[in-house]
Amino acid sequence: MIKEACVESLIDALEAEKRGADRIELCDNLSQGGTTPSYGTIKVALSTLKIPVFPIIRPRGGDFYYTPAEIEVIKEDIKVCKSLGAKGVVLGLLTKDKKIDFEVLSQLVELAKPMEVTFHKAIDELEDPTLVIDELINIGVKRILSSGTKPTALEGKDMLNKMIEKAGDRLTIVVAGKVTKEILPEVSNLIPAKEYHGKVIV
Repeated sequence: MIKEACVESLIDALEAEKRGADRIELCDNLSQGGTTPSYGTIKVALSTLKIPVFPIIRPRGGDFYYTPAEIEVIKEDIKVCKSLGAKGVVLGLLTKDKKIDFEVLSQLVELAKPMEVTFHKAIDELEDPTLVIDELINIGVKRILSSGTKPTALEGKDMLNKMIEKAGDRLTIVVAGKVTKEILPEVSNLIPAKEYHGKVIV
């Protein structure tokens, strides 16, 4: 079982590693759902932590429909993470009508290589995330971070289990949505996944 801790500072990342996190999703501004951390934060985290660090690439809070200028910012941040040696990044983008923008996403996944790409909780804006799993696999996405379209993993358990079944061994569903160390045993029993994600997962 991989436990990914979602943190918004270097101090929190170091603490999560000490407590037994297996991977860090490194963010800024978690009150806005997480935005891209600073260059310095990413650089020092990557050189200091022994566990993998996946920075989130998100230029602002709010929706996941980005302007062409914001897409350029996302591309530059991906290049920064790659140059600093990150193993992976977390990103996601939608069209105005809340579908995945596969045309732009495929460019971003290609640009990110050899880093692994996790498609983040923008997926939960979709009515049925299972319908896009094959296409996400085809363009090279390695993970999907989801709470099964519901506020919490436990509420979204039926959808999460469908997503896990559809993905099989081809892509990893990272179970999110108020997953804490206290309820992780219950969550993992009801939603048998390989990876779990939370702010206080350790």
